This record gives sequence, structure tokens and C-alpha cells, in this order.
Amino acid sequence: MSRLIGYWGRLCALFIISIMLILIGFILFKGLPTLELSLFFGDTAPLAAMMGLQPVWEGIWPACVGTLTVVLCAVSLASVPGIASGIWLASAPDKPAQKVFGLAVDILAGIPSILMGLFGFSLILLLRGSFFPQANASLLLASFCLALLILPYIACATQNALSSLPKQLSVTGAALGMTQWQVTYRLLLPQAKSGIMSGLMLAIGRAAEDTAVIMLTGAVANAGLPGGLLQRFEALPFTIFYYSAQYQSQQELNMAFGAALVLLILTSIIFALLAAIVRGRNRSKFGPVKSLIKERIC
Repeated sequence: MSRLIGYWGRLCALFIISIMLILIGFILFKGLPTLELSLFFGDTAPLAAMMGLQPVWEGIWPACVGTLTVVLCAVSLASVPGIASGIWLASAPDKPAQKVFGLAVDILAGIPSILMGLFGFSLILLLRGSFFPQANASLLLASFCLALLILPYIACATQNALSSLPKQLSVTGAALGMTQWQVTYRLLLPQAKSGIMSGLMLAIGRAAEDTAVIMLTGAVANAGLPGGLLQRFEALPFTIFYYSAQYQSQQELNMAFGAALVLLILTSIIFALLAAIVRGRNRSKFGPVKSLIKERIC
């Protein structure tokens, strides 16, 4: 029976890997022939487009910049409260409030992205009808809604990373006369960095690929480069949706495949950079702990 379960597990893993390779291969097959300067800048001069001196009407360069901007803003808004929530969930496992808060985080993680987009749209209407009549869809609103969407991923990853650490670290810190904050900040968090970074990678991927939220809160076609936090913007997921759903020619459909490949490349580069940071940190994983213990003892 155990051998049958093992074979079944390997078959499922092979099936998932095969589907992933087929999807990536299909995107590469359709998108690679479109990777030209015209895909990014259209008929606009590349240097003038990158400096914002001339608008880009038939390229995805503004969408690339808008995607990186909205993802950076969303992760910046969600990182601190997400990590703080994970720390509290891991350090107070027996409190009744922790169970209620943990349930709220789980419910927030299960909310579909379209509902989060409708929440942002409803927030615009509420602000317009109350004390901010000029409220409109914008980069800031889209980042805020995306931050709410990815916050549970960061919180759960932080909680799991801290909960998986050996209890001896906390006991050692307390024995050295360290406060709970010092134990968490100087002992536990450095050892849980790889798990937290994994949660950040998952959150970045979730924010970079979402279409429903940004479509209702700020992303439009031909908005140009982001002009500010209160302006509309372009993003690659919306560009892919727009061209694939309303294409009038084969060239526009090819632009959708090219945008999909560029989005895949951008997220892969971000993941590779974060993985390199985690790998570099893990090489000296116990160095800070040993030096701290030696400092306390001396």
C-alpha cells in the first residue's frame, strides 16, 4: 500500500511538472518571436520613451514600468504589517485573540481578487460621496487593494517560518537575559529570513499577475508612464487581458503573447534576485547567533 501511494505521489508530481513545462513552452513559442524593440516602444524612439519625453502608444514599456511600480508599492505597504502579524501569531499561540486573528487572516487569504477589486471600487464611491469628492481610481488605490490581497501570504509565511525554529533559541536568549523583543529581533528573525523571503516571493508573484484588482482600481489602456500615486497607470496583466480579449489583428494578439512572456521574465528575475539574497544569508546562518551569544557571555 505504501509503495502504491509513493507511485501515485510521483505520478501527480510528474503531471504537475509536465503541465507547467507545457504552459511555459507555449508562452515561449508564441512570445519569443515578438521580443523586439517595437514590442516595448512601438514607433517611439527607445531613449525618448524611457525618459518619458514621448508617449508610447503601441508598446508595452509603460505597462512594464507600471507593473514594477504597483508591485513595489503593494509589497512595501504589506510587508511591515504582514511580518508583524506573523510574529504575533507565532509568539502568542495560546491566546483567544490569536485564534480570532488567525481566522481573519485565513478568511482574507481566501477572498477572491475580484471581490477585492470591488472593495476598492466601492471605496472610491464612498470617498466621493463623503469628504473627498475628487477620489478616483489610481495607482495608490490599486497598491492598497493589492497589499490587502497579499498580506495573508506574508503573515502565514512569517508565522510558519518562526514556528518551525527550535525552541532552544528562545530559551537561550532568555537565559542570556534578553527581552522577548530582543529574542525575536536578534535571534528568531535572522534564522527565519529564508521562510519570510519565500512568503515575499509568493506575494510578489500574486501581486504581479493579478488583473481583477487593478482593472477596477486604476489600470487602463494607453495611460502612459505612471505620473504619480493619484494617477492611473498601465500594467502587464491588464495589457495581456486587453489585447487578448479585444484584439483586432494578429499583431495585437502577438503583443499579448509578448507581454505574457515579458511578465514571466520580470517575475523570474525578481525571484532569482530574492533567491540569491536568501542563499547569501544562509551561508552564514548561525554566525549572528554565535557572535551574539559570545558577546552576551563576555
